[in-house]
Amino acid sequence: MTAGVGRTACRSAERAPGQPALAVDLDGTLVKTDLLLEAVIGLLKKKPWRLFSLPIWLFRGVAYLKHQVARLSPIDAKTLPYREEFTEYLKSQRAEGRTIVLATAGDIEPARHVADHLRLFDLILASDGVTNLAGKAKRRRLVEQFGEKGFDYAGNSRRDIPVWAAARRAIVVNPSPLVRSGVARVADVDRVFEERGKSLGDYLRPLRPQHWLKNLLLFVPLLAAHRGDDIAAIGTLALAFVAFGSVASCGYLINDLLDLSADRSHPNKHRRPFASGEMPLGYAFAMIPVLATAGFLIAMSVPGLFVFVVLIYLTLSLLYSLYVKQVVILDVIFLAGLYTIRILAGSAAVHVRPSQWLLAFSTFLFLSLALAKRYGELTLMRRVQGEHARARSYELSDGDVLAGMGISSGYVAVLVLALHINSDVAHVLYARYELLWLLCPLLLYWISTVWLRAHRGELPDDPLVFAMKDRASQIVVLLMCIVILLAL
Repeated sequence: MTAGVGRTACRSAERAPGQPALAVDLDGTLVKTDLLLEAVIGLLKKKPWRLFSLPIWLFRGVAYLKHQVARLSPIDAKTLPYREEFTEYLKSQRAEGRTIVLATAGDIEPARHVADHLRLFDLILASDGVTNLAGKAKRRRLVEQFGEKGFDYAGNSRRDIPVWAAARRAIVVNPSPLVRSGVARVADVDRVFEERGKSLGDYLRPLRPQHWLKNLLLFVPLLAAHRGDDIAAIGTLALAFVAFGSVASCGYLINDLLDLSADRSHPNKHRRPFASGEMPLGYAFAMIPVLATAGFLIAMSVPGLFVFVVLIYLTLSLLYSLYVKQVVILDVIFLAGLYTIRILAGSAAVHVRPSQWLLAFSTFLFLSLALAKRYGELTLMRRVQGEHARARSYELSDGDVLAGMGISSGYVAVLVLALHINSDVAHVLYARYELLWLLCPLLLYWISTVWLRAHRGELPDDPLVFAMKDRASQIVVLLMCIVILLAL
């Protein structure tokens, strides 16, 4: 393979007789994502201080920015979300002997990685650190190479319209209505590769609305204080619920952006909207400030220290996503803490001081669930990767240690509950406190079930979300609520 400035010959660029060359765009066309944005995210994840370098590089030109980012943050072409139907079409065209060109506004380095992986292209034309090969610049390069109307072009965006105007025929991939009408005015459209439109559910899915169920923990301090009939406090907690959910969804978006590469190698997480390419990265960049702003504006309407607790939660969530999730043991302590902070947030919202019993119980219970999450991931990865499986920074040999710590922590939570039932506090709060002893076997059953499911590799990503959807868990929670009501 020989390389020039912004172009690489993969094999002879001589086209088959009677067949014009087929030039193919990369971002949004061949792959469902934007490689520059992904590279920027990867760079900032590894070297956050490079954020200050981006405007300096941009001052020297877009092409220079792309080249520096690509140099410092290489992509993994094997795991990228390719458009399968379009890729199969390219394979059929290559089988017919047609010259296929990768013509991208992206930098030459990621273009080479993609070309080496797919082995479909005869020639690569790309930005080279000096020239940004987008729009009219791409048109000029293709016309120089193949002549006016001497090539067909496959693209997906408005920037491709000048290129289509110089092409013999246009191939349009997943176009917006504006792009579809624009290309029809300047070129003869040969084929359209179209995916189904986005529904409301598609836009909500990256926000993980099912994880908002965890925010019901905000109501625990009020219920533990036997103030479930305080309508004003419940209204305040409803506002707090929405505020916390918005900020939490903001954190989920940031986490998914930082985890793109890891998620694509995961047997379940590769289906996440951004890892799979089903949702554009720009959606996350647009929604993060919207959710954060909305969440904090609502939080500011909640009295007390609630807004500060929310700020602490978001800070810890960012630390977890950027660094802590790769540090063994500290990651599960952070996860447990993020659960417990929800209880503290609920306490702050309604001015209810959480009891030491509640904090001790929740600390051990949530640590057990966080360890179960990691252990479940490790068990699942073992099925995929075999004896060399890893989950985050945990090795397969760590599984027994994680299970020992997690099961012990869960049973300690039951012990804390038993000690609370036997305390003077419980005797004052509950007229028939003896009935509370029924909670212990119910909780023992549920914790043991969670760990058994984790051992079998059947535990989903979040144990609390699993508990709220699992029928057996729902029955256990219902029975526990009945026991508590009878004990009042």
